Formats: sequence, C-alpha cells, structure tokens
Amino acid sequence: MNADPELGAFLRRRRESTKPAEVGLVDAGRRRTPGLRREEVAMLAGVSVSWYTWLEQGRPIKASIDVLDALARVFALDETERDHLIALAGHRLHHTGSPTGVDVPEWAERLLDSLDPIPAYLLGPTWEYLGWNRAQAELFPAMTALPDEERNLVWVMFAVAEVRSLIADWELEAHSMLTQFRADITPWRDDPAVVDLVDRLRRVSAEFDRWWEGHDVSGFQTRLRRFNHPTRGPLLFEYQQLIPAGRTDLRVVMQLPVQAPTDTPAAAVEPSTDPRTNP
Repeated sequence: MNADPELGAFLRRRRESTKPAEVGLVDAGRRRTPGLRREEVAMLAGVSVSWYTWLEQGRPIKASIDVLDALARVFALDETERDHLIALAGHRLHHTGSPTGVDVPEWAERLLDSLDPIPAYLLGPTWEYLGWNRAQAELFPAMTALPDEERNLVWVMFAVAEVRSLIADWELEAHSMLTQFRADITPWRDDPAVVDLVDRLRRVSAEFDRWWEGHDVSGFQTRLRRFNHPTRGPLLFEYQQLIPAGRTDLRVVMQLPVQAPTDTPAAAVEPSTDPRTNP
C-alpha cells in the first residue's frame, strides 16, 4: 500500500476543526494547536496513538473500514465525507475503471432534447460535458465554443471569466461546486487526466487553489441558482440531477425554472430572437 498524503491532510483538517466539547471532552487549558490532539482521536477511535499518527502522516499502512468508520464517527463526518475518507484509504466503494473514454449511450441526446426548453446537460465522471441541449447552449453560448480540453463544468466555473458575472453569488456557488467535485473524483484522484485538470485549475484560479487546500467534500444538494443573464436579465433555476440506471459514472443535470421572490416567473429558455444569444 502506497503512502497517501491527501489522506493525512484530510484527517488533519478534520482533527483541527473538531472541538473537544463536540466529542464530550473537557478542555483543561490552552492548546498549542486547534481542535483535538492526536492522542484524543486515537482514544476515541479505539486505536493506538502511534498507529493514528502514522495514518495521519500518510504512511503505507492499511486501515480497515471498521477503523475508518470509527474515525468518521469521531469527526462527525457525513456520508459523503465518510465515503471520501474510505476511498482515500484505498478502499473502492462504487466506481471502477477509468474516468476517461466514457461511452455515451445512444439515448443521451434524445433525453436532453426532450427536456428542452429546460436547460440540461450530461456530465461524465470528472464533470466533463458529454452533451447538452439547445436551452443550455442558449443560457451559456460560450460553452459551445470551448475546445474539448476545456469542456468541463468545473473549468467553466473557475476559468471562464464571463461566468463570474453570469452567476450571482459566484463565490458561494463555486465553493460548493468544488467540494462536490472533489468528492466525486476521489476514486480517480491519481489518474493522469484528473491530476492534470486539478493542476491546471490551481494555476488558473487563486480561489480554486486556496479552497483545494481545505480538503472539504460534500454531496449533491438541490439548490437554487441565480443568473444575471446579459440579454434575458435575472433568471432563477432549481438544480436537479438524475443518475441513469446502471450508469453511475454519468449524471444528467437539469435547471428547472422557478418563480423569483418578486413573483415574476423565471421562464424556461425559449429560442431567442436576439442574434447575440443564438448559438
């Protein structure tokens, strides 16, 4: 088993962010470092201090799922964070194979087109765009002009300048996206294509680079997203996703129009007569 510094960094972040009172310990005085001490984590998880220290240092030791579950309970990890921890420790839970060269099923285009005028797109394992419908292209026409290596949802969010003005609350949305992306790519974090994508994102975006150091992960949550569209004005969408049966490497993301707080409906993206928005 190879050493994994990312596993150690994740554990250290969680240890430092867990307060003694949260796990029933009395803080007897000033601490040199925030959060729990290593010996406290070891005691609560039922392992030796030396063993936990080696694990946090990324040494090549094997951790059973039972022990990892004990650590997840100490740090009060949610399901996504727990799966992330287990995958970092070398246990494969859900995904197999390579994240590249994904076979796109023949029904994908028909499904996306059937959702029009609701903007929708198909993502692969590393959040690469595998397809989209007319409404999505009209909502974000620059997407259709991107080269293949940049047709990735996370790249678009962090590296395409116009997205910052298109999406209201960009910082909140971008950070949420990064934490979901990190959780999803955990099984393939050492794949050359994934390493290259993350390296390029860290070079092109100061926010991505800074947040990546936080080692935060999260699962998908239905959410509202506001757009400041250059020709259609304010738009409000509810994000939903579908995982096709038997294809957990794919996801269909839909942006459902909802009513804004002003009671003005945010209409689905009908074909535009403005030549600036027609792809």
